[in-house]
Amino acid sequence: MRRPDGATLAAVRTHVEAAAYRAGWSLAVHVPQKAVDAALRTTADQLHRRGGDGITRLRSNLSRAVPGADEAELDALARDAMRSYLRYWGEVFRLPRYTGDAAAVDEVIVVDHGQRAHDMYATGRGMIAALPHMGNWDLMGAWACSNGLPLMTVMERLKPERLYDEFVAFREDIGMTVLPLTGGEPTMPRLAEHLRAGGFVCLLADRDMSRSGIGVDLLGERARMPVGPALLAQQTGAILFPATSRYDGDRLRMTVHEPVETRAGEDGLTAMTQDLADVFTAEIRRSPADWHMLQRVFEVDRRPTEGAR
Repeated sequence: MRRPDGATLAAVRTHVEAAAYRAGWSLAVHVPQKAVDAALRTTADQLHRRGGDGITRLRSNLSRAVPGADEAELDALARDAMRSYLRYWGEVFRLPRYTGDAAAVDEVIVVDHGQRAHDMYATGRGMIAALPHMGNWDLMGAWACSNGLPLMTVMERLKPERLYDEFVAFREDIGMTVLPLTGGEPTMPRLAEHLRAGGFVCLLADRDMSRSGIGVDLLGERARMPVGPALLAQQTGAILFPATSRYDGDRLRMTVHEPVETRAGEDGLTAMTQDLADVFTAEIRRSPADWHMLQRVFEVDRRPTEGAR
């Protein structure tokens, strides 16, 4: 009997993972929250104990967030980070419950300086929120959409295509407009058009996926962050600001930070992106377990081809 090749095994694994996501959506909507939370916590601990490349990278990234931590402290922090990450997924699976229900969203999230977002939106200039992979960015989006701040965002394509379509559908049900990162029309012109019309754009901004990012100091070390948020602010005159979130007991605490000053030219792009990195650094160090970064971020960790601009 012929053994399946690597491509076949990868395809099978992808479809199994997709089925698991769909089952998660179904269970989280119908099963009591305490039961879902307990199952996710157990799963997080199992994934942490199993280890692998993702856990190794998570520990390495967290070592920059907590300099001086010993191995036992890093191990505990990585476990807590996986619990936070699985909590994020549990909340994502339950987000359909909150569609169109601002009161329900407000029960699970506390927003610091929320009026600042409304004031920026009211200027009509358009605004860009730059977010780290921290806390729950989908719940932040649900809060914005349910509070009169509908947003446009960009999403990395998932495999199989059906899974990507389902993620897009649930985000659009919440009120987001979702553009594909690849495989569609160029995203920058669409985002710029939306901003010039006074719209709101949210972009995850602590990991460069384009290989054309800007070098910044993040957590005391050289890293590359995407240029998109700063470039859009330069091109459109939209207001650029960082937005972060972290878990605070049973609720998510979101912070709308002060706007970043827009500066011209290449040096301006670097300075604006560094301003974002400075806020991300402070917030990640404040709550490192809520930084869900299982990929390479720092230049020293990247393969030679990944680090080239």
